[in-house]
Parts: sequence; structure tokens; C-alpha cells
Amino acid sequence: MAITISAALLFGVLLAFLLKSRNLGAGSCFIAVMFGFFLASTGAAAPINHLTQSVIAAIPHL
Repeated sequence: MAITISAALLFGVLLAFLLKSRNLGAGSCFIAVMFGFFLASTGAAAPINHLTQSVIAAIPHL
């Protein structure tokens, strides 16, 4: 039986671990970039883009 793990999930867990342990360096930068790259190809990309656009649009009204 094969178990598959999403690359976005794997990089997200690694990034969360690195941030929690405060072990930030060049490796963490690579992990963050790869997490963003794989997250952009998931179904979560559209809601994240809409949320970001809404926040940016709301900032001038504060």
C-alpha cells in the first residue's frame, strides 16, 4: 500500500517546524519558497488571492 503526501503539506509542516524552533536560515528560505510554489497549485490558491486582495483594498479605508 502506497501513501502519498501532498508536497504543499510536507513543506508546510517543515516550515511550521522551522519557525517554531526559530531555526531560520537559507534552508528555511528554500522551504518557504517551495511551500508557496506548491500551495499556488492547490485549490487554496484562489481563496488566498481573494483574501489578500480584500485586505489590500481595505487598508486605505482604515
